[in-house]
Amino acid sequence: MAAAPFKSVIARATTPLIYGLLLILWEACVRVFKIPGWMLPAPSAIIAAAEDWAPELLHHSLVTLSETVFGFLVALALSLPLAILVAFTVTLRRLLYPILLGLQSVPKVALAPLVILWLGIGVLPKIVIVILVCFFPILVNVVAGLEAVPRAMLDLMHSLKASQPAIFRRLRIPIALPHLFTGCKIAITFAVIGAVISEFVAAQDGLGYLIMISTAQSQTPLAFAAIILLTLISIVLFYAVELVEKRFVTWTP
Repeated sequence: MAAAPFKSVIARATTPLIYGLLLILWEACVRVFKIPGWMLPAPSAIIAAAEDWAPELLHHSLVTLSETVFGFLVALALSLPLAILVAFTVTLRRLLYPILLGLQSVPKVALAPLVILWLGIGVLPKIVIVILVCFFPILVNVVAGLEAVPRAMLDLMHSLKASQPAIFRRLRIPIALPHLFTGCKIAITFAVIGAVISEFVAAQDGLGYLIMISTAQSQTPLAFAAIILLTLISIVLFYAVELVEKRFVTWTP
């Protein structure tokens, strides 16, 4: 019995220990092989750059985070009612699915300049690009969830003379929730990518803008610090969605 807690501690310590060893190996390789800092900075140089540029990194991180979260929430609000219409209207599904699939197939890097041309330079085009990136994964997963109701359960509800609103509320929504959160977890990571793409094309702030400027000036440690912050934002948002999922979904299909 005493060995169980010890094994648990070892299991939890394994991941950070491996990450720590990789950082040490990275630092050693840069120093031993004398790799130029503009090509591959050492972790110590990245930390130093992050400390020197802490206020700027915080500002740009908040800009990217706000664009990501707001765009994701708008995409969620738009995709949910449309997913319900697509799931229960055959004509609308045949009409909209090819258009949505076509929009999803277009690389957002190619679409971003057009969006900025139409909407101008500012926050709005960046949010629109985030919405375009997030919209399709949420919609497809919600439609799949609404259609995943077992036929036997539907027959049971019909035999009990349940109304369509009651079937939707008590059967379809609970079954669709795991699919919804799967789509949200995919979309929230795509949202960060969409925000960065828009900042690459035309922006005056945000981590994507900072990465572009720092690499142009050969300030590679600063670019790495911004990339690490982007990674952390994506991870935190993913686990935030997962936390909400655990709160509202107590079962999986």
